[in-house]
Amino acid sequence: MRALKPTRRELFAVMAGCGVSSTVFQRAVVAQAKDEPITEEMVKQAEWISGLKLKPEDRKRLVRSLQGLQAGYAELRKVPLPNSVPPAFTFTPAGQAPFGKHPRGTVTASTPEVKKPASEEDLAFLPVTALAALVRTKQITSTELTKLYLARLKKYDPALKCVVTLTEELALKQAATADQEIAAGKYLGPLHGIPWGAKDLIAYPGYKTTWGAKPFQDQQFDTKAAVAVKLEEAGAVMVAKLTLGALAMGDQWFGGMTRNPWNAKQGSSGSSAGSASAVSAGLVGFAIGSETLGSIVSPCTRCGSTGLRPTFGRVSRAGCMTLCWTMDKLGPITRSVEDAALVFGAIHGADPADAASVDQPFDWPAKREMKSLKVGYVTKEKKRPDLDVLKKLGVELVEIKLPTDERANSLMSILDVECATAFDDITRQGITEGLNTWPNIFRAGQFVPAVEYLRANRVRTLLIQEMAKVFEKVDLYVGGDDLVLTNYTGHPTVVMPFAGNKLAGGQSPPAITFTGKLYGESELMAVANAFQIATGFHLRKPNMSKLLES
Repeated sequence: MRALKPTRRELFAVMAGCGVSSTVFQRAVVAQAKDEPITEEMVKQAEWISGLKLKPEDRKRLVRSLQGLQAGYAELRKVPLPNSVPPAFTFTPAGQAPFGKHPRGTVTASTPEVKKPASEEDLAFLPVTALAALVRTKQITSTELTKLYLARLKKYDPALKCVVTLTEELALKQAATADQEIAAGKYLGPLHGIPWGAKDLIAYPGYKTTWGAKPFQDQQFDTKAAVAVKLEEAGAVMVAKLTLGALAMGDQWFGGMTRNPWNAKQGSSGSSAGSASAVSAGLVGFAIGSETLGSIVSPCTRCGSTGLRPTFGRVSRAGCMTLCWTMDKLGPITRSVEDAALVFGAIHGADPADAASVDQPFDWPAKREMKSLKVGYVTKEKKRPDLDVLKKLGVELVEIKLPTDERANSLMSILDVECATAFDDITRQGITEGLNTWPNIFRAGQFVPAVEYLRANRVRTLLIQEMAKVFEKVDLYVGGDDLVLTNYTGHPTVVMPFAGNKLAGGQSPPAITFTGKLYGESELMAVANAFQIATGFHLRKPNMSKLLES
C-alpha cells in the first residue's frame, strides 16, 4: 500500500481512533509542523491509554497501520449518517431467549364507578382509570376533556415551562374522531379519547421534534414514531410535545428550565422533564418519557409522578431520537401504577423498525397470587415503613445482595461511546451552543478505544448474569441504589411517591422504586400497585394556585 502523509488535522483523528486523550496528543504534536507525518514518538506518547509497552520495531509497524486506518476513517466519514441509522448489532439483556413469537398477554382495566367531579380541577387530576370510565359512560366527551387539558397547558406552562409545542389542531381532530367512534359503539379501550403528552424526542409529522436543543429547534420529520402510532390505534389524543433537557440531559432546554409543580423554584429534573411535570400538574392524562440513565426515574422522583421504565427492548424506539442504542428505553409517566400498566399494555411489543424490540407477554391484572410472590430488600435495617407495608400485603420478604456499583459505574464508557457516535456529526462541525455538558462528553467518547468499549460490554454480560442469580431468589425487589446498574442490565423499574411519615401540606413526598425480572412487568406492577393503593401518596396534588403566584 502507498505510504500516506496525513495532515495535522488528520493526526488528531488517527490518535482519537487509537484512544489517545486530547491532552496527551497535543503534547505529542505541539512541536510538529503542519502536514508532518505520524512518528514513532507520537505512538510512544500514546501508549499509556492502552496499557501497553511497545518495542521500537512494533511502533514502527504501528505507524504504517495507523496511516492505513486513517484512510479508511476518511472514507467512512464521507457517508451521511442521520441519527436514525443504528449500528449493525443489537443488544438484548437476556441472550436470544426473547426473540421469536411469544403471546402478547391480556390487559384489562378496572371498571370503577365514577361520577364526574363538579370541579374541573378535580377532573384534571383524575387517573386514566377514572377518566376512561367517564368517557366510556359518556359523562364527558373526549373533546371536552381535550379542551380542558389544552386550557391547563396554556395556563400553567408559563410557570412550568413544560411544553415545547401544543398540538392543538391534531388533538381536537383526534378527539372528535374518538367521540364519533364511541358514539357509534366502537369503544377501543381505556385510552380511547384520553389526552396525552409526548416527550419531544418522539417524532410526529407536521410538528417540530426539537430534542430540546437549540441547534434542532426547527427540526421536523415525516416519520411518525412507533409509540405514537400505537397510542393512536388505542384511540389516545396527543395534546402536546413536552420538554426534555437538551439531547435528553437534565431539565434545561432551549426555552429555559422546566419546573417542579410542587416547588416552582426547583427544576423538574430530567430528562423527561416536561412529561413528569405535566402529569404531576394535571395538564395531561398521561405522558410518554424515555430513559437512558435515570430520565424517567429521576423526574418522577422530583415531581411526585408514577413512572415505568420497562425492560430494555419492550417498547419500540422507532422514530425517536437515539442517544444510546443499547440503553434507550421508552415508558409511561402517569398518576398511578394501574395507569402505567394500561399505557404499557398499549405500547409494548416487537417492531421490525427497532431490531431490539421484542414480544413478551404482559398480563394485567397479573395472573399470580400476591402471596406467592417473593420481594427482595437490600438492607439489614428492619424498621422500614416500606417493608411493613409489604408484610401486610402478604408477600414473602427475602434479603438479597446486588452486584457492586463500582463495576456498574465503570461501564459509563458504553454510554460515552454510543452517544458520541450518535452525535458525531455535530461534534465534528463544532456545534456546542445550547447542548448542556454534552459537547465534552461527546469529545471524550471519541477517545475510548474499541477494545475498552467491548471490554465494558463483556463486564456488562457478567453483571447481567449476576442479576439473573439474584432473581432466582426473588420475583422483584424494593429500593436499592441500582439506577446505574439496572439501566445497563436492562431490568424494569417502577417509581412512585412514598414517604414513611406524614408530610406537611405542599411537600412532594420522596420516591420508592421496585425493580423486577427481565420481562417481569406483570408481577412487578402488581406489587407496586398494591403498595400504592395501600399507602395513597399518589393521590396528593400540588397547589396550583400557589404555583401561579410564584
